[in-house]
Amino acid sequence: MPEQGRTGEKIYRGIPVSTGISRGRVLVIGPPNDEIPTHSISEHELSNELERLEQALVQTRHQILAVQHKVEEAMGSKDASIFDAHLLVLEDRTLLDEVTRLMEQDRMNAEAAFSKVANKYATTLSSMDDEYLRERATDMRDVASRVLNNLFKRSDETALQHLTEPCILICPDLPPSTAATLDRKMVLGFATDKGSKTSHTAIMARSQQIPAIVGLHDLSNQLRSGDYALIDGYSGTLIINPTDQTLFDYGQLIRKQVTLEEKLRDIQSKPAVTLDGVLVGLRANIEQTTDIEAVVACGAEGVGLFRSEYIFINREQPPTEDEQYQAYRAVAEALKPNPVVIRTLDIGGDKLLTHSHLPQELNPFLGWRAIRFCLVEHTIFRDQLRAILRASVHGTVKMMYPMISGLGELQQANQLVEKYKSELRAEGIPFDEKMEIGIMVEVPSAALIADSLARHADFFSIGTNDLIQYSLAVDRMNERIAHLYDPTHPAILQLIKLTADAAARNNIPVSVCGEMAGDPAMVPILLGLGVTELSISPSLIPRIKFLIRRLKMSEARELARFAMTSESQQETIERARLLVRNTAPSLIESGETGTGDSEPSPSI
Repeated sequence: MPEQGRTGEKIYRGIPVSTGISRGRVLVIGPPNDEIPTHSISEHELSNELERLEQALVQTRHQILAVQHKVEEAMGSKDASIFDAHLLVLEDRTLLDEVTRLMEQDRMNAEAAFSKVANKYATTLSSMDDEYLRERATDMRDVASRVLNNLFKRSDETALQHLTEPCILICPDLPPSTAATLDRKMVLGFATDKGSKTSHTAIMARSQQIPAIVGLHDLSNQLRSGDYALIDGYSGTLIINPTDQTLFDYGQLIRKQVTLEEKLRDIQSKPAVTLDGVLVGLRANIEQTTDIEAVVACGAEGVGLFRSEYIFINREQPPTEDEQYQAYRAVAEALKPNPVVIRTLDIGGDKLLTHSHLPQELNPFLGWRAIRFCLVEHTIFRDQLRAILRASVHGTVKMMYPMISGLGELQQANQLVEKYKSELRAEGIPFDEKMEIGIMVEVPSAALIADSLARHADFFSIGTNDLIQYSLAVDRMNERIAHLYDPTHPAILQLIKLTADAAARNNIPVSVCGEMAGDPAMVPILLGLGVTELSISPSLIPRIKFLIRRLKMSEARELARFAMTSESQQETIERARLLVRNTAPSLIESGETGTGDSEPSPSI
């Protein structure tokens, strides 16, 4: 339901994915016609149907390559590379073989068979807890829509290609290939019922600097074309029929945003140091080598989390040692002398390998995943460890193990590293003998024995997303209990404090690479608890650096002490917001603070 604003205006709130403020008339685009006719085909018709499918796949590939080329010319190779995922769908033999099998065995027409299989894959991806994988469902549906259009010989043109006046677009969802070709002069902004900050559609909006909001539920059913609206991509607010006072207030906000952006550019190359002289490491989380450009552009001091599992996903076979080495080396060389922390394969739970037949488990998040998987699958782990070691001579490479729950796992993994070091020495292959190895602290047992683990690790990295879920027994994707997912819960703060204190006693750094690190309201609490480094999405780094450079560590420690003893989490949040408001008011004015407002990241 919309909020009632000033007289006559209605306010809708969603997830901000691309900053900026625009105003104009609304254009509502309804959902596509998803009705797919199903009919039986004879054996004589089968070969013709298979040929139709092949032609549609080839035609779709040409269309996607054309979009990719257009994006590369307009925005660069990094943004164009997101359409590699679309092309991979067309080359996925598992998917295509299943479609062919349906056509041959069930005598099903090509449209029905392809739609059925593609929907199954998209539904499976949509159910994943991992944000990155869940958003790949959008890619699947985008490609499927193009294939079906080509099978039906329908034009893929929409009303967006025939606009005669500028508008704010409202629709259930917006495919990435459509978002990539929007005319910035005609589409002033867009708001969708579905979506998230990590979607390729969101990336396209940010690249084109089009204000965008997603996650507005059934908004497209509530509005009418012709309504006058203001879209605020900073706070995720859509205002219908804004009053003159609202328009005046936003005019003031736009001027403040221009000033803030200038300040953020000024500090890009400066260190993240508090007013009382405490240096905070501020690094980026990345998934692939194409993220290097964003790391450099945001002023990050290297990479605090390289999620290596994304090199393994969407492949028929696992990447070879040499393929991994080339990927790790590329990042290390591009960012040296800044560090690159590579997390070893974190597979299982919500991340599945198409080339590995992981067993179906009743509770995969408590099952055979991450370091548990790697300590059994020695061949896969050996290739990765050797690749990381080889890459270590090309920059400041560090490595960390995910989901360590006890000392035995850490010792076993370290023993394997020593074994593979011996192999490389015998082969005459160079590596950094002193490469640092750390662990992820993301289960309560690791935090409780942090002193013991610290004696065998060079650094800690706290994955707050999983730590909160495991500690509070809360699935944050379950709408019924998502409100219980609370980063300010005293138990969570105690576990972070235990980990930070153990790190300090053993003279090793401790970072946070979960969503808490990207939320301005949580940053002072984390620093006050003893966290020495933060690793976050590149897009969030300028604002977090801006905050740190205006913060006193003494204030952060005082806030952390209060939070540890407070019996009211709401009061903790309010105190944290007040500190940020007094320290960096322009972040508050742009809607950049408050728990839950930080950019979502994959499960960490």
